[in-house]
Amino acid sequence: MPKMKAIRVEEFGDPEVLEPVEVERPSPGEGEVLIEVKSAGVNYADTMRRQNQYVEPQTLPFVPGSEVAGVVAEVGPGAEDASEGDRVVTLLGTDGYAEYAVAPAQNLIQIPEGMDFDDAAAIPLQGLTAYHVIATSGQLQEGESVLVHAAAGGVGLLAVQMAKLLGAGKVIATASSSEKLGLAESHGADVLINYTEEDWPERVREATDGKGADVILEMVGGDFPQKNLKCLNAFGRMVVFGAASGDRGSLVPAELMKKNHVVAGFYLPQIMARPNLFIPSLEEILGWISAGELKLNIGARYSLEEAREAHEALQGRKTTGKIVLNP
Repeated sequence: MPKMKAIRVEEFGDPEVLEPVEVERPSPGEGEVLIEVKSAGVNYADTMRRQNQYVEPQTLPFVPGSEVAGVVAEVGPGAEDASEGDRVVTLLGTDGYAEYAVAPAQNLIQIPEGMDFDDAAAIPLQGLTAYHVIATSGQLQEGESVLVHAAAGGVGLLAVQMAKLLGAGKVIATASSSEKLGLAESHGADVLINYTEEDWPERVREATDGKGADVILEMVGGDFPQKNLKCLNAFGRMVVFGAASGDRGSLVPAELMKKNHVVAGFYLPQIMARPNLFIPSLEEILGWISAGELKLNIGARYSLEEAREAHEALQGRKTTGKIVLNP
């Protein structure tokens, strides 16, 4: 059987458990294709799976990576509308940190002409997440304000731009350094707050005439959920879509009553299961990119063997924009 390089996790733990290995190359089954991976997205979800702290329990051993862009190398039986040589991007559960990956043909997204594989890898998970935490779970209305945490990250930079494209009147960005805040500003953020040096909830209130933000995108965890509620406007929505700190945090439900606050959860697989939500939003995102209205930012590229370093950089908050592995 043909062999390939991959990154495998044999035990849960720190980035050191990411081991380069040589394994058998998979073959596509019914309705599937084999993709030669050119770019694999690195996401916080991958780090959570590595630690078995993801939304769903992870079994061992496994190859991380839920986001791949590449070329269709082989088409399985019954895989309609797919051909060898197609340039595609798709979402997987796992198995993306490898030279080849198998994916259902019906989940393939054709990469637009002129877009490279690294940029394409920024669209499925982070692009759709940014879109739907704002539009679907956040229910953003024209002219409302949006607070984006970790605004220089992969989801953050997309969310800053999409909030404006979806009608936000003011976008407030938080990050941990002036350099990261400058990047968020260059992508359209109106208010910049360094959450490591300032009483950021008070700064958010000041920026919104004492009212608080209408929509808050929460993916930090720890004490951030409680602090977010201190600067959330009446009838405001806080959307929870991660816990990058590793601490899921806690809330007191009765605290939501006073200002009619709404706390919503977001999990992308639920969107992917509903074509009426997934397809139109993807088309809109691709349209923004084609029109030059949405900028994709590749912050760092690593080789497949450097997956450990990529995870260390991501969790150490040393990165901006999208991180990719190039097998």
